[in-house]
Amino acid sequence: MPNNLHLKIITPRKVVLEDEVTAVTAPAAAGEITVLPRHTSLFALLKEGIVKIKYVGREDFLAIGGGYLETDGKVLNVLVSRAYHQSEIDERQTEEAIKNAKKILLESKDEKTRADALTLLRRSTIDLKLIKRHKYRG
Repeated sequence: MPNNLHLKIITPRKVVLEDEVTAVTAPAAAGEITVLPRHTSLFALLKEGIVKIKYVGREDFLAIGGGYLETDGKVLNVLVSRAYHQSEIDERQTEEAIKNAKKILLESKDEKTRADALTLLRRSTIDLKLIKRHKYRG
């Protein structure tokens, strides 16, 4: 199918998604990029954020951790540290994680604890953004 890309999203634990898609927009380190069928060969560093996946007639979103994107215009491989659909994220737990991370950042003097809290805050904020985006579109 020349008007599709074969997308494969892989984490260290599993293949999260493998499907034929029409476009993928991802948070690259240099800015957001969109890959379409017949895209020129590309290898890009990805940062944490939200990936938008377009199919014929619908869209899907995933929260991802950092990683890499590679394509030859026919196949698109996304290798990331984590990838979650909106349905896999608990909104209440995510809001609680944000609250706890902010508290740790205010109270802790230990640099490692603060760095871990900052990572949790960043990831939880991305997850919450995905949940709210999905509710708005739903």
